[in-house]
Amino acid sequence: MDGLPDPRPGISGVVLAGGRARRMGGVDKGLVTVSDRPMIEYVLEALRPQVSTVLINANRNLEQYQRYGHPVVPDAWPDYAGPLAGMASCMPHVATALMLTVPCDSPFVPETLATRLLDRLLAEDAEICMAHNGERTQPVFSLMKVSLLPSMKAFLQGGERKIDKWYAQHRTVEADFSDQPRAFINMNAPEDIREAESQLNRRHSA
Repeated sequence: MDGLPDPRPGISGVVLAGGRARRMGGVDKGLVTVSDRPMIEYVLEALRPQVSTVLINANRNLEQYQRYGHPVVPDAWPDYAGPLAGMASCMPHVATALMLTVPCDSPFVPETLATRLLDRLLAEDAEICMAHNGERTQPVFSLMKVSLLPSMKAFLQGGERKIDKWYAQHRTVEADFSDQPRAFINMNAPEDIREAESQLNRRHSA
């Protein structure tokens, strides 16, 4: 984005912390500690410089999330309906044309996430751009047009939940992050937390 206007005024950020986390025993993953800090703190630190405003989508422990000073928006759909429900619940509260989403359990959000997703979105005249780590797509690391809200709501109201199926209905492209594949690790088991702590320790040592 060298020489181009700062993209931040046109992008709002959303941290998706509304999941049930079955694979982690039902804990609230955003508040699970990694190296003595809740995971969401790492996510917020990386996200704030990249966007104009931040919202947190959460369905539990709302008061704890509110302490970070950002609006906290619970799902408008019942029964932990997945990341699309979190996105659709936050979109009405977004004043920008674009919304950047990240999960609460990935403490290594790339510093260039917004600019690289935006570059691809604009270059391909797309509606959605998601990250690709060189091995697989990362659909919850995405940048999308807020004008897609009616489509997303209709999809959810029709009983659908799968994010990939909804993405396939729109002009969706991928941004290549194969140069930093470990940035997209998320915490689904205790060993993932140990690996994240090791990675943080290596960063601090360097």
